[in-house]
Amino acid sequence: MPKIRPAHADDLPAISAVCLAAFNAAVAPSLGAAGIATFVSVAAAEAFGARLQGDNHILVAEQDGHIVGMIELKEGRHLAMLFVDPACQGQGIGHALFEAVLPQVREPVLSVRASLNAVPTYLRYGFVLDGDVGEFNGLVYQQMVRAAA
Repeated sequence: MPKIRPAHADDLPAISAVCLAAFNAAVAPSLGAAGIATFVSVAAAEAFGARLQGDNHILVAEQDGHIVGMIELKEGRHLAMLFVDPACQGQGIGHALFEAVLPQVREPVLSVRASLNAVPTYLRYGFVLDGDVGEFNGLVYQQMVRAAA
């Protein structure tokens, strides 16, 4: 199992690369150009850098010196991103990242806007559907919530 640790500024290009690889493999084919452009902008290394300076908690999974996964918790209450390198999926890395970020949750309810292909994963993590499928700047998502404790 990879080492889970807080992200550092020098991790940002690798974090961005993992997110984009996983997104392009699993999510992008179901979206239009606007959704892809929105994701590319929020997953850029510079965008992660700005959020790392704010009230976001970013953890990485590191294996053999390489970043193979990441999770981002926004304001202690919203799971903003959870991605694992496509070559490393199915090994429990995403679940390990999710468990590692839970102590940082500061609200009674944790929310996520899950891409539609990720809904089954979040259901396994204890989330439930919270409303209808939504869309924001071309990104299609399912709002989900989970008791934080």
